[in-house]
Amino acid sequence: MEKEQQNQLLEALQACQAACNQCFDACLEEDHVGHMTTCLRLDRECADMCAYLAQAVQRGSPFVTELAAVCAKICETCADECAKHDDEHCQQCAKMCRECAQVCREVAA
Repeated sequence: MEKEQQNQLLEALQACQAACNQCFDACLEEDHVGHMTTCLRLDRECADMCAYLAQAVQRGSPFVTELAAVCAKICETCADECAKHDDEHCQQCAKMCRECAQVCREVAA
């Protein structure tokens, strides 16, 4: 992976992880958090995967391509769920997840 692509991936992963963490925290503040359980779980899953992939990239793991494909799938799934909710934090999370998924797909290709 070229340095420019690596930097682009790391930036996308960090932004997505931050958006998922922010969405998770904001969802917990909702009055009726019960309908947000899938969103909450996917926020955690996505943030954790982004963090793991970033670590794998930084250490030069031979599995970056495969992990990027998995990360893209998780990001898209999280984006689809967040997009169902009108809250600004969910909409922002969906946007960042879609952007990260695109970068991950490019790395996985």
